[in-house]
Amino acid sequence: MSRVMDYFETENLVDENSVILFGHSRLGKTALWAGASDSRFSIVISNNSGCGGAALSRRRFGEKVSDINTNFPHWFAKNFHQYNENESALPIDQHMLIALIAPRPVYVASASLDPWADPNGEFLSAKAATSVYELYGKKGIEVDQQPAVNTPIHNMIGYHLREGKHNVTAYDWDQYLRMMDYI
Repeated sequence: MSRVMDYFETENLVDENSVILFGHSRLGKTALWAGASDSRFSIVISNNSGCGGAALSRRRFGEKVSDINTNFPHWFAKNFHQYNENESALPIDQHMLIALIAPRPVYVASASLDPWADPNGEFLSAKAATSVYELYGKKGIEVDQQPAVNTPIHNMIGYHLREGKHNVTAYDWDQYLRMMDYI
């Protein structure tokens, strides 16, 4: 994704100061990691990213570290395997990844019928990253409980739990388009 951004900076038809990074599922994980390591992206959007993405790993809910390392061993570094069935030993968790994107806008989306991605863990992670956004004087997640289905939060950290399965829907896109106001 950073190499694509390198190209965008050379292309006159692209406003490199307004590039939004979006990913669903596996690419939702990638979007968060790329956004945390490359500050050139204006907004980072992670849709149903689950374990290794927005969901808190230490919760051990839905897809767990051992699941992702067994099913997709090439997705993460080999040393991540030491946390199979041992998530409590992780020195970090996913809210810290989201916090690394601060102060730029980030949006995390979940689906009500996607327990594998751990929607509540994704919400809790976005909520926990809020304290870092507040250091920059930015609003994050200002509610304590996961919002009801189809009740989005639009701040510098955005979040929604939409009705449905592991997918990208028109409802998701409507929320992401509202984030354009934060560029």
